[in-house]
Amino acid sequence: MELHAIVAASVFTGVIVIIMFEWLHLTVAALLGALILVFAHVMTLSEAIGYISRSYATLALFFGVMVLVRAFEPTKIFEYLAMQMVLIAKGSGKLLLLGIVAITTPICAVLPNATTVMLLAPLIPPIAQDIGVDFVPLLILMVFVANSAGLLTLVGDPATFIVGDSVNITFTDYLKNLSLGGVLAVVSVVAIMPFLFSKIWQTKFENLEQIPHPKINHPRVLAVGGIIVLFVLIFFVIGEEALPIPIPPAAVALLGAALALLLAHQTKIDTVHNILRDVDWSTLLFFMSIFVLIGGLEKTGIVSNLSRLLAIILGQNIALGAILLIFVVGILSSVVPNIPLVVAMVPLLKEYLVNVGYVGQNVLNNNFDGQLPPEVLPLFYAMMFGATLGGNGTLVGASSNIVAAGISEQHGKVISFKTFLQYGIPVMGVQLLTSALYITIFHLI
Repeated sequence: MELHAIVAASVFTGVIVIIMFEWLHLTVAALLGALILVFAHVMTLSEAIGYISRSYATLALFFGVMVLVRAFEPTKIFEYLAMQMVLIAKGSGKLLLLGIVAITTPICAVLPNATTVMLLAPLIPPIAQDIGVDFVPLLILMVFVANSAGLLTLVGDPATFIVGDSVNITFTDYLKNLSLGGVLAVVSVVAIMPFLFSKIWQTKFENLEQIPHPKINHPRVLAVGGIIVLFVLIFFVIGEEALPIPIPPAAVALLGAALALLLAHQTKIDTVHNILRDVDWSTLLFFMSIFVLIGGLEKTGIVSNLSRLLAIILGQNIALGAILLIFVVGILSSVVPNIPLVVAMVPLLKEYLVNVGYVGQNVLNNNFDGQLPPEVLPLFYAMMFGATLGGNGTLVGASSNIVAAGISEQHGKVISFKTFLQYGIPVMGVQLLTSALYITIFHLI
């Protein structure tokens, strides 16, 4: 292995270890790693920017959604929904848990799961304290549902979108072929809720009339905002297939963000400066840095060598590869953040398919816009499910987990690695088994 390959592999591994053990903020670790590759002459700065630009759709989609969501915060719609969840529960712990599932699931189907947790999780501790319930299990449940519901649509989870975009799966294709798997993931959480959260499940709480009831601000603005969100959702579905000129989800999200900024500015519910200031720039910078780190592995030939090894192990056995991927990627994703994992795995799988003769070299081109043979798609489906659901296993498995832990700490309770593990391992195990059965029955047989 040449020096540049050793540097690229060492830097990537080092960044992952630093993130796993939380020695540095994940964005700082990834950015420093990317810059080391530039200063060590593994790649030039223009090449690094080129690797970032290859994944422009992912960055554009999540920037657009972040702006869209933040623009409507002054309406207090999310606080209102959280209180309705408590009121509908009518003092029943069982209904409260089901209410968290009911509110989190549809939001996470259209918003990235970490963004949803950022919005909803801060509302849980005050409400839980008012009704005398421990909020830590509620936050952990919200994370499980958010990560699982991210599989309902192509845009619900960053890892899902990265994989889907790399093989040109449209929003509608995803709904037809994979949304059922997302439904099963959410249902599996609901099925084991009575056992994992038995104390709250059996709880009856009182004094609901003493809890402050937030009201919606700026209802007319919210109504117009609802039309903008509806427009975005409709064009997510029809944009790439039903229009003469295809409009990808990323472009739709950016237009939705622009309209939301226009609405906020014209109605003066907030300033454009405040909205853009509150965008999660840290996550976007983390994405960019990870794309550069994976670019280093590609440029130095490490991805090619690993793909050849995969070809030797699996041969042309797609079914075996898909089942193995669900569990291997799932277990890895429980200790390695799923975004860098899938960014690394996508080129690895593509090169494997080239090596065993399923596809031509053209799939490795950055501007490849064709379709892969249907018989190889289960590999990518398996990676989506393994990476997303494996994130439920440990505290560091997904960004939404870390967000919830930070919010819990702000409210005086630390969610330890061990505490999360007690809930996460059973959920991950059940979901990976369910996903393996789903992929086998619906996509392999």
